[in-house]
Amino acid sequence: MHGSGNSPVAEAGGYKWRLVGLLWVAFFLHQGDRQIFNAVMPLIRTDLGLTDVQLGLVGTIFTAVYGICVPLAGFAGDFLPRKWIIVASLLVFSAGTLCTGLGGGLAGLIVFRSITTGGGEAFYYPAATSLLGQFHGRSRATALAIHQTAVYLGITLSGLAAGWIGQTYGWRAAFYTFGFAGIAWVFVAASGLRNTPPAGAVSAERIPLGHVLRCIAGKPSALALWAAFGAMVYVNVGHMTWMPTYLREKFGLSLANAGFSSMAYHYAAAFVGVMVGGRLTDRLAARRRTIRFEANALGLLAGAPFILWTARADQPWTCYLALAGYGLFRGIYDSNLFASLFDVVEPRFRASATGLMLSFAFVVGALSPLVLGWMKTRVGLETGLASLSAFYVAGGLCIVTALGLWFRKDYVETQA
Repeated sequence: MHGSGNSPVAEAGGYKWRLVGLLWVAFFLHQGDRQIFNAVMPLIRTDLGLTDVQLGLVGTIFTAVYGICVPLAGFAGDFLPRKWIIVASLLVFSAGTLCTGLGGGLAGLIVFRSITTGGGEAFYYPAATSLLGQFHGRSRATALAIHQTAVYLGITLSGLAAGWIGQTYGWRAAFYTFGFAGIAWVFVAASGLRNTPPAGAVSAERIPLGHVLRCIAGKPSALALWAAFGAMVYVNVGHMTWMPTYLREKFGLSLANAGFSSMAYHYAAAFVGVMVGGRLTDRLAARRRTIRFEANALGLLAGAPFILWTARADQPWTCYLALAGYGLFRGIYDSNLFASLFDVVEPRFRASATGLMLSFAFVVGALSPLVLGWMKTRVGLETGLASLSAFYVAGGLCIVTALGLWFRKDYVETQA
């Protein structure tokens, strides 16, 4: 591979921050494409004559496809050129978004939205976080936190833009707009990213898959992080899918306002949480090894009451305040989401570990849109959204257990 003669970290210079910028835009589009469907879901339901359960099924299949594909993406990110994995992922999920606008019914939405877009998105994150973790040692949580802000802005702005485009030009135009933008960024990413070898890649020898799995799954702390992330993704997917509809139906907001408000206050506060959490834990990590796990546990346990409040609020402004509180602690959790995993996994297995963690979480999270769609028809969407708080509590307790029982044995001493 190009650049394998010297340490890519030693040669990085300003590139490690340019890398953050290149990947930030790609991740912005990645997350923006994910939220378009949720923002214009009422228009799709009316135009195509779909039920709430069918719409929930589209979200469930999307998340399940992502969860099934992402372990393959993780293994690929440890042994194949990560630059081209990222570029190919960007191309596929952007093309899937573009083609979703052509869907004429449930089958078309499943093929283009759930399978093509979901499968394409799965290959981005393991390779991207592995690259960021390799180039950023002492600044790891900060770099990953900046990267994570693309989620917040991508989802928030796409919700607003897709809602406005949908109201003005129709729901199909929203998918065309974001699809073309992603395809354009493919060319920028292809020219700007370097093709650097994975950390610890000292030869072309392939490590047996069974050995990779044993090294990762043999760390109970890593498994606890998986369980906690599964709980978090279940909550997040349910929130992203149904909160715009909830605000529209409960408070009578317009499509654009509901799409924006459901995400803006949450992610504005999450932006603060992720940046403060990332910088603070980077400063403390050298003398307090447990700080990343502690930040994760705090984010989940302290965020749970605000999730309950979002569903019980009786005025829009109180709901927005609850969404902001939920977002602040979600950001603290996000700031160390994978930085904490890298504390207990060898550098050469980071992409694989990321892929497996994402797989588990998104397979669990895949149930959320369908379950909440079913609950909406049986006990009401408010009750369904309120139930999500219990998952945050369960996830936080998993991390507290790992800290008490396994972390010190599982910790990996590394500067990379």
